[in-house]
Amino acid sequence: MILMYLAGTIGLIIPYTQPYFKLLSPLNLWISLILLLLFHQDFNTRFIIILIIIFLAGFLVEVAGVHTGLIFGKYWYGQTLGTQIFNVPLVIGANWLLLIYCSSIVTQNIVTSLKNRFPLNSILSSTLFKAFLSASLMVLLDYFIEPVAVHLDFWHWQNEQIPFQNFQAWFLIAFVFSFLFTKYQTLKNNTLAPLLLLLQFLFFISLHLYYLIIG
Repeated sequence: MILMYLAGTIGLIIPYTQPYFKLLSPLNLWISLILLLLFHQDFNTRFIIILIIIFLAGFLVEVAGVHTGLIFGKYWYGQTLGTQIFNVPLVIGANWLLLIYCSSIVTQNIVTSLKNRFPLNSILSSTLFKAFLSASLMVLLDYFIEPVAVHLDFWHWQNEQIPFQNFQAWFLIAFVFSFLFTKYQTLKNNTLAPLLLLLQFLFFISLHLYYLIIG
């Protein structure tokens, strides 16, 4: 995973190789999700149903967003992320699922670690707080994703201005998905999830800084 994300970062920075690595972007997301699920420790019917719900809901909310402009603001997808249905790349559902899973696991680990060291009250160890923390992590990541996405033709905003509405919607949707994931699924430690979320942060922060430097 580390080598894959490192190669992707370098490949997208070098102008000569960028077109080829852009084509690999959806493959990278699918592979990341598959490996993440292979590390999951407790497959059961409820978990599979939750996965399907988040995948489909994440995809459909993007379809509604693209066609109405009322959720995230006015935007449209480029061709980089591959096969599209209703003008939305299918891999976007996988991306929502991957980020919800990883951020929920990381949040669970943070809260568990704090509980082992400090007497947390019921609010700080509640599902609502975990969903809040998970959604906050995702919005922070999206802050670095957005400028990179425009450069790489993932998606584009009207007048190339990222609306604050986008971050509000990201938080609310991520909060609902994270609450669902945490509430109805007994989370067991997935050793790949924290690494994968860290790699996502490093990947987009690196490219974000690169595009800031080159203007």
